[in-house]
Amino acid sequence: MEGTGLRNVSSHCSISEMDDFDLSKLLDKPRINIERQRSFDERSLSELSIGLSRGLDNYENTYSPGRCGLDTPASSARNSFEPHPMVAEAWDALRRSMVHFRGQPVGTIAAVDHAAEEVLNYDQVFVRDFVPSALAFLMNGEPDIVKNFLLKTLQLQGWEKRVDRFKLGEGVMPASFKVLHDPVRKTDTIMADFGESAIGRVAPVDSGFWWIILLRAYTKSTGDVSLAETPECQRGMRLILSLCLSEGFDTFPTLLCADGCSMIDRRMGIYGYPIEIQALFFMALRSALAMLKHDTEGGEFVERIVKRLHALSYHMRSYFWLDFQQLNDIYRYKTEEYSHTAVNKFNVIPDSIPDWVFEFVPKRGGYFIGNVSPARMDFRWFALGNCIAILSSLATPEQASAIMDLIEARWDELVAEMPLKISYPALENHDWRLITGCDPKNTRWSYHNGGSWPVLLWLLTAACIKTGRPQIARRAIDLAESRLSKDSWPEYYDGTVGRYIGKQARKYQTWSIAGYLVAKMLLEDPSHLGMIALEEDKQMKPVIKRSASWTC
Repeated sequence: MEGTGLRNVSSHCSISEMDDFDLSKLLDKPRINIERQRSFDERSLSELSIGLSRGLDNYENTYSPGRCGLDTPASSARNSFEPHPMVAEAWDALRRSMVHFRGQPVGTIAAVDHAAEEVLNYDQVFVRDFVPSALAFLMNGEPDIVKNFLLKTLQLQGWEKRVDRFKLGEGVMPASFKVLHDPVRKTDTIMADFGESAIGRVAPVDSGFWWIILLRAYTKSTGDVSLAETPECQRGMRLILSLCLSEGFDTFPTLLCADGCSMIDRRMGIYGYPIEIQALFFMALRSALAMLKHDTEGGEFVERIVKRLHALSYHMRSYFWLDFQQLNDIYRYKTEEYSHTAVNKFNVIPDSIPDWVFEFVPKRGGYFIGNVSPARMDFRWFALGNCIAILSSLATPEQASAIMDLIEARWDELVAEMPLKISYPALENHDWRLITGCDPKNTRWSYHNGGSWPVLLWLLTAACIKTGRPQIARRAIDLAESRLSKDSWPEYYDGTVGRYIGKQARKYQTWSIAGYLVAKMLLEDPSHLGMIALEEDKQMKPVIKRSASWTC
């Protein structure tokens, strides 16, 4: 988390001195609850009710103004059984992390660890960290903090962003922001970081994607389409998409990224085309497609999005996917093939396949590998990218089932004593020195290098429900409940099986707390899945097919 810091802005950049008129009016707009026809993706999700404790029929009633008191989670109040004691504790901790701007809640800070010697930037509101907090509040019928967050970060997007003498793209969303309270002047000021204070000075590519995904979640949960339809939100989406859909020298539909541009915000060898970014990109494109107006400006983007989605889904499903058969094919690749008839299109050298892969890939199961670029395939497992691939339907139904098969088959490696490994396996010895630059925080089986992150529990649970495997989620939640509270909600765990609290892990890490709450609420009421999952678009058939010259 310490990868980003505070932005030192002059007074004219302070929100406290900016014209808040337009967006403040948006905050005061009444929520519009509308009756909607259940979309195809919501009808498809209803099939999951077989074998689950609850169906998806109550999805439209997620927002419940008449819920019990603030300290009683609405999801638990709707169920007849007693909630786990950790639930109330988690809600208390989540509320203590809330940040207010001018009296309104606008987010949650990264951690409330009073025992930590250095605060670093854990007292800031991170865009990616707030997502599970936002989902917890939405599922509990408290959407106002989410709406405020979306609007405030939208304002920050409009700031001029510079690193040294270079100006960043207009659509870049902040990695984080901090609210500064002046008790003397009785004013609130926001300071933001767009990557200029980060380790390595890397802009957060994922922030914009998470913002779009969260805007859709808010709209789905509340039925309030007025926020997404405002000119400000429409423009915000278009600015983000402009950064991603611009034409250049790319020969692939995937996004080229630097190391440290996402949740893995330190050097970990994910430069190139990391699965996490590609999956989030795909999900953001599909989310934006559902919210963009088909007017003059939006219509142009809709057309570009559709074309990109076709190309991206084909590329990812074809070249990033690895199962037993594909691994065997790569193992038998010929090299130095020239012309359009090449089978080994990226000229991957079979001898570069690491030994561990042959034991890791089961005969039944598969996953999207970490990266594919010329002469390079990163075979590491990355949890977030694969879970998002399932939720966004980047993975076909068959691939989604195969990912779950892999998790079950390799439970001892990917889950073990604490869900869930952020990456597998860990980089060690020469690889660690070469790829991480001898990073003292990303040592083997720690932090981003094979550490176990409780926040990933909500993504795993959502993927389990979407694929009809709730029993996997229950097993993982049981593991988390055996330790998380006793260990004071750590940021991450270390070791091959996730047995030890991370050597530099913050306690009372907000997204560890929120991730647990979201996982519990999803399992208790699977209808919540509708706000964060997209079913396969049956009409999105690849228009880009292998030409005759491509076939073998």
